[in-house]
Amino acid sequence: MENLNQRLESLIRFRKELHKNPELSGKEIETAKRIVSFFEQYPPDEMQTNVGGTGIIAVYKGAEEGKSILFRCELDALPIKETNSFEHKSVKNTISHKCGHDGHMAILCGLASELHHQRPEKGNVILLFQPAEENGSGAEKVANDDNFKNYKPDYVFALHNLPGFTKNQIVVKDGTFSCAVKSMIIRLQGKIAHAAEPENGINPALAIASIIQQFDKKNQVDKTKPNFSILTPIYISLGEKAYGVSAGKGEVHFTIRCQTNKEMERLSKKLENLTEEIAKKYQLEFKIKWTESFQANENNADANNFIKNASKILGLNVLEKDTPFSWGEDFGLFTQLYNGAMFGLGAGKDSPALHHSDYDFPDEIISTGVKLFHQISKEINHAH
Repeated sequence: MENLNQRLESLIRFRKELHKNPELSGKEIETAKRIVSFFEQYPPDEMQTNVGGTGIIAVYKGAEEGKSILFRCELDALPIKETNSFEHKSVKNTISHKCGHDGHMAILCGLASELHHQRPEKGNVILLFQPAEENGSGAEKVANDDNFKNYKPDYVFALHNLPGFTKNQIVVKDGTFSCAVKSMIIRLQGKIAHAAEPENGINPALAIASIIQQFDKKNQVDKTKPNFSILTPIYISLGEKAYGVSAGKGEVHFTIRCQTNKEMERLSKKLENLTEEIAKKYQLEFKIKWTESFQANENNADANNFIKNASKILGLNVLEKDTPFSWGEDFGLFTQLYNGAMFGLGAGKDSPALHHSDYDFPDEIISTGVKLFHQISKEINHAH
């Protein structure tokens, strides 16, 4: 029987093929086809396609009853032009795998090859290839899909590669692993007037200035505080480039980050009320729209302990982080619905950062991801 090291070369080739052919959120049709054809070599006991869009579920069943454990990776790439010149660079001019989802898919495919050769002793292992993580819509579409609802996993796990951390280091965190993140669009409607007679109109400029200043006061950048929050102004628009006209409408967009879903709920209400107060003060009509919402990954203590124990058995270098990552990851929805946890896999201290045009997933960490996922599944079904 071929072992993981022998299969590693083909996994790396597959990862590079995925890297070369990236697709945007919700449009991962060819990526999904590539995953399905990969599974022809390692047939699962059950397979579903088109889950929540382009998503795929593959299930490897154990001989005995036991827990169902889900491992998830992401299918989508980003609208970023790649600046690397290596052979597997993106063939698409403005799309590339700058978050390492190509590597995450390769890890899950590696786990599939392990499970094919060595079926779980007990329980089921469910592999989920999820669409549209980058825009925060994929987890929700999968969770609401009837084909997914039948599976009812006992535990859910995901990893994310982490540039800036030692290669193959496992980064764990009790409680919140990554922040709740969502974006707020505020549209203000006033009344156009001649620029010589602004008093005859209602110009939203001062309201926008006030919103920016008031929102800025809500920043709490100390990550050790439970009310940690970052409010980032993203985009502002006001009026038209017509110098004889006093603006009659404008909009301002923010991205907001909090440590917990509860804190996000509390702050969101505050910001809505604040916007209403300011709009009323300046006699403006207003509309608020929330978009690109990511739940915080709130790690379940048991699930997190399985990660730590499995890492220890494999002799991996584990780092326990004190504060959450401030980026969002839509796996947070799964940790709301099921007992689960997310962990980090070090991608190298000198690796370019995620979402940078010259980033590339390091192939040397694939086998660590595969082994750790596999060990977690064994731990859980040995524990029960």
